[in-house]
Amino acid sequence: MKQKIDINCDLGESYGHFTVGNDREIMPYITSANIACGFHAGDPLTIARTVELAREFKVAVGAHPSYPDLMGFGRREMKLMAEELRNYIVYQIGALQAFAKTSKTNLQHVKPHGALYDMAIKDLNLSKTIVEAVQSLDQQLIVFAPPKSIMAETATKMGQCVAFEAFADRAYNPDGTLVPRSKPNAVIENPELVLKRVTEMVTKGTVSAINGKTVHLGEVHTVCIHGDTPTAVELAKRLKPKLLAAKIKVQSVSTFL
Repeated sequence: MKQKIDINCDLGESYGHFTVGNDREIMPYITSANIACGFHAGDPLTIARTVELAREFKVAVGAHPSYPDLMGFGRREMKLMAEELRNYIVYQIGALQAFAKTSKTNLQHVKPHGALYDMAIKDLNLSKTIVEAVQSLDQQLIVFAPPKSIMAETATKMGQCVAFEAFADRAYNPDGTLVPRSKPNAVIENPELVLKRVTEMVTKGTVSAINGKTVHLGEVHTVCIHGDTPTAVELAKRLKPKLLAAKIKVQSVSTFL
């Protein structure tokens, strides 16, 4: 396995008077930020501030598009026409591109959020729609997807660069899928366990499933810490030094893909 890894985090998920996560506290310890585009969270002020914060800390900026589901935080499945979804995604990525331009930076990647991500990794047509939307805007953008997923395979076949993603703070099923958040122990908050899991992901390409079985992920380019995980700041703060001490370089994914 490559001894380089990107640490990404879902940020910019506050909305109006509601604050979600601790973006400023976590930003120094990550290398890529997935910024909410307004459909599951975020608003113009939050987007602008988060992009500027990422620029301040030299963190790569990515769009985190979602189904139009503010009430459900983008975690409810929806059935949309391909044209409808394609334009929703273009709308959201375009918004991030505009804010990135005003902050004199560029988008590095696109990572679908929530139910859109979970559905696309198993659905060929949905994956194609997402990649088509990305390519209509910028063919240099990197798509985040789990290794061996349909979305990763589809994006690769369509000529789009893919960063294989694993999840530091989420439990895995034996088949390599994530344990649903509605199930017990789906979110991992223990820093020591997260550190152990990520080191294994990066150096061996494996992770222990919720039943103890070894899941073979394959090569991993980026690991995600969710900004709304209660211990997210502590996880990120301890993870980066741990990886560096293990001679694993921590840098934005665009520098080595």
